[in-house]
Amino acid sequence: MKQRILFIDRDGTILREPEDEQIDSYDKFEFLPGVITALSFLARHTDYKLVLVSNQDGLGTDSYPEADFWPTHNLMLDILRGEGIVFYAQHIDRSFPHENLPTRKPGTAMLTSYMNNPEVDMEHSYVIGDRQTDAQLAENLGCRSLIIGEGMDWKRISEILFAGDRKASVSRKTHETDIQVTIGLDGSGKSNINTGLGFFDHMLEQISRHGNIDLDITCRGDLHVDEHHTIEDTALALGECFALALGDKRGIERYGYSLPMDDCLCQVSLDFGGRPWLVWDAEFKREKVGEMPTEMFLHFFKSLSDGARMNLNIKAEGTNEHHKIEGIFKAFARAVKMAVKRDIEHFELPSSKGML
Repeated sequence: MKQRILFIDRDGTILREPEDEQIDSYDKFEFLPGVITALSFLARHTDYKLVLVSNQDGLGTDSYPEADFWPTHNLMLDILRGEGIVFYAQHIDRSFPHENLPTRKPGTAMLTSYMNNPEVDMEHSYVIGDRQTDAQLAENLGCRSLIIGEGMDWKRISEILFAGDRKASVSRKTHETDIQVTIGLDGSGKSNINTGLGFFDHMLEQISRHGNIDLDITCRGDLHVDEHHTIEDTALALGECFALALGDKRGIERYGYSLPMDDCLCQVSLDFGGRPWLVWDAEFKREKVGEMPTEMFLHFFKSLSDGARMNLNIKAEGTNEHHKIEGIFKAFARAVKMAVKRDIEHFELPSSKGML
């Protein structure tokens, strides 16, 4: 089996980077939250080799003497080693940015021995860093990147590297609709949705935002006929995307939530147990909310349940029809967020059957 590598940046990734960008004294020495726990877990549970790759501007010059660098650097290595975290190699570039040397990240000159080694699985290796130059380094190496920042911390990094990034895409094309759905269960609630039905888009955005799910949906449907096919087929494709992204479901909570919305109380309970079923207890007195027929709400969740192979129990009460259906979508999103939560420390199938 080929060797997978984690090319890990130092300042801003392992150690907190000070304002002057030089960790040259003990009072500037501080680990990022979660980094020791995450790297220790990865060292114990994965076969990645750890390689340190760092730019240290002018190291060895009068502006950054060696004697200021190595004490804190070696302290970092000693602390990590005590937790079972050992770097296979260290690559430190000492040049200044204006020199534009090929050894400086995102240049790859320090790392050609990995790029030219047939025993290294570069496609499934990662650069872990905190800057765009780290992402560019990954692209130059031909591997992947995980960049610390919005929605990405060491807890997420360890989960992705151990159990995979739960993403999936589905394309569904019929004589009535042409749909593309992409989902990221471990996202940050970003969405890009266009079905041609404004209120439907607004409801799907609630799933993304309140479920912390990244969701892209485009649908070109036969709206000149009516809304039915667009809503039904989107639900089927979205449900299938959920099922694909969940994979074998190891480590998930599996079950998921109720919430009030002004005058309404909306309750959604679900089980990603592999058996589709819908219990629906919600009535609407208006024919439409926005341009979405209220009769299609039940149909949407029935199709979604079928596609995702999940059990859904939905109940809503209240007087404002807009609040009622929006509350259902938000409660569904929160239930999903709860149910797909993954615990890599207890990476087991949440079932006595042996499969879900």
